[in-house]
Amino acid sequence: MTDNKMAKCRIAVDAMGGDYAPKNEILGAMAALREVNDFELILIGDKVKILKTAREENINLDENLIYHASQVIDMHDKPTDAIKSKKDSSIVVGARLVHDKLADAFVSGGNTGAVMAASTLLMGRIHGVSRPTIGAAFPTIGSKSCIVFDAGSSVDSKPQHLFEYAVLGSIFCREMYGIENPTVGLLNVGEEESKGNELTFATNKLLKNSKLNYYGNVEGKDILKGTVDIVVCDGFVGNVILKFGESVFSLLKARIKNYSNNGIINKLKALVVKSVLKVALSDMDYQTHGGVPLLGINGISIIGHGSSSPLAIKNMILRAKEMYDKNLTTKFEEALKKYAIEKS
Repeated sequence: MTDNKMAKCRIAVDAMGGDYAPKNEILGAMAALREVNDFELILIGDKVKILKTAREENINLDENLIYHASQVIDMHDKPTDAIKSKKDSSIVVGARLVHDKLADAFVSGGNTGAVMAASTLLMGRIHGVSRPTIGAAFPTIGSKSCIVFDAGSSVDSKPQHLFEYAVLGSIFCREMYGIENPTVGLLNVGEEESKGNELTFATNKLLKNSKLNYYGNVEGKDILKGTVDIVVCDGFVGNVILKFGESVFSLLKARIKNYSNNGIINKLKALVVKSVLKVALSDMDYQTHGGVPLLGINGISIIGHGSSSPLAIKNMILRAKEMYDKNLTTKFEEALKKYAIEKS
């Protein structure tokens, strides 16, 4: 791997991925460059459309920043089929640039399945990783977050997969959140070791015999309580939790709006509550996190919402740069070697 201290991080941005591409991608990328200018930007996509949009937004964009890609994988394309049939798409080209060492990180708000598939197949997996994983950060009643792995990158996990998620998640939390020895919990239907299914029984044994900071079984309520720093579970369950969690903020807004419609007094009360909630729940806003990293691949890939705003795109880029600066890919590989020896 290139010495981070000697080389600038090269971040490839999928300019065609997302509902508002390429406008939001260009605006977000330019905002990232203004905030932290010590990285090289590569905008991937239709060169004519990118330049046209930049002119419309009064942005003086250097053509040399653009890597032309003639195709786009849209949200309705089947990921694996699209990767094969659209080899010159912005998603495939972005993942290939990282594989070919022409970029150090790839950022996309495009088709989630396609980004995960292209990143995994083209960048490859870190030695010791059976399946890559994505984590979703949840706010807690305290000041820290609880990160759930896996949040939907794959389903039908095996105990070894969940063990690897715990290792990758521990390194990620240590480096990105500054938690020296993160606690790991195994999501289950109860705290008792006698509860669960074959997957949780076998995973519990692996985690107990490791040198990870394993807390034990946790329940769904422990995520928002912040009982542990990391919760591991199968991607099917994790994605259900993620989608449910994302809906809570919309529910609160709808309830407040309905309440405010019942008279001027209610409207004034609702304005106060709304302003308080906006500040108190600001860490639930996806734009703050930008996107989620795909951990376990031999490179850096950040996946964002299709509706990503310029702020979200900017934060995705900054997250990618931070991961590069901290040399996380190498640290993941070193940790996997270490824990593979310890658990055996």
